[in-house]
Amino acid sequence: MNYDILISFALASSVLAISPGPDNIYVLVQSISHGKSYGMATVCGLITGCIIHTTLLAFGVSAIIAANENLFLGIKILGSLYLLYLAYKVYKSDTSLNLNSEHVPKKSLKQLFVQGFFMNVLNPKVTIFFLAFFPGFLFSDSMNTIWQFYILGGLFMLVSFLIFSIIALLAGKIKTYTLKHKNSGFVLKWLQIVVFVGIVVFILT
Repeated sequence: MNYDILISFALASSVLAISPGPDNIYVLVQSISHGKSYGMATVCGLITGCIIHTTLLAFGVSAIIAANENLFLGIKILGSLYLLYLAYKVYKSDTSLNLNSEHVPKKSLKQLFVQGFFMNVLNPKVTIFFLAFFPGFLFSDSMNTIWQFYILGGLFMLVSFLIFSIIALLAGKIKTYTLKHKNSGFVLKWLQIVVFVGIVVFILT
């Protein structure tokens, strides 16, 4: 078992979770608008949805690996191209963070959990991202690949849960900081680009 790969995976997951995206921005806005518990309900829903994507990935890609390793290599190459595409999309995006919390409808904690779950599960971009991201971080030659994908999925969910929870709990301070430091979006943007490109290099070497 290669623990260096797991550490690299955890670090990459951390940066991606911190970087502004629709999920963590939604958590932040809910927390600012209605309180920390509403942000946390959204977090729990989003993270629970990752179980579905991990399961689809674990059984689907593991079957491909068992059938044809060259096809698996093709998946990693296509995944790398997709990650480079994401890096380009981030490069072209605006660095400003839209944290407008006015007129955000209030929902119950259960409704936010369910909405977060389906936001994640029904988003095909998450499926594609998992397919692009996870296969390059298989960490053992002896362990069953299905278990490896579940371990990676569990680690990704743990890291994302911790960071999203911090975002929910510190929502007010985060909003104040981003308003005072206009360059924070710029820094996070380039950090995300570096991570995407770094993952591609890691996968293909």
